[in-house]
Amino acid sequence: MSKLIEKPYLIFLTAIPIILLIGILSGDSILYFNVHGTYLVILYFHLTILISIFFGIIGFGYWIMQKAIRKLSKWLFWTHIGLTFGGTLIILILAQLYREEILEYDFNDNLTLIILLILLLIGIGQILFPINIIYGLTKKKN
Repeated sequence: MSKLIEKPYLIFLTAIPIILLIGILSGDSILYFNVHGTYLVILYFHLTILISIFFGIIGFGYWIMQKAIRKLSKWLFWTHIGLTFGGTLIILILAQLYREEILEYDFNDNLTLIILLILLLIGIGQILFPINIIYGLTKKKN
């Protein structure tokens, strides 16, 4: 656990190959959401590439802060990690609950709303990353 606090970039850089492997193994599977008659359709592979690039940028940012010998806020770091990985895990679990029967559209609409709210929470949590970087740059060196 102390290694993660000392080198927070390892969490994101370790997750990249795992996410890419999931994307490769998913084949031609698609993720789609129906929001008020508008469909959002994306291949899992494209989504995993996008997430991997995003995680690479975040990991690089944390790595730069360590090389610059700047101290980051542990509270902001753990909140960012929790929202990023915890929210993603919750979304993956909730996505498995979709029902295919025609009579279950209300359930799917509510599930879509919950997933979109969690996505919004994850997005808001990503704001903590630049705040933590700015905090580390403005705080005195170790």
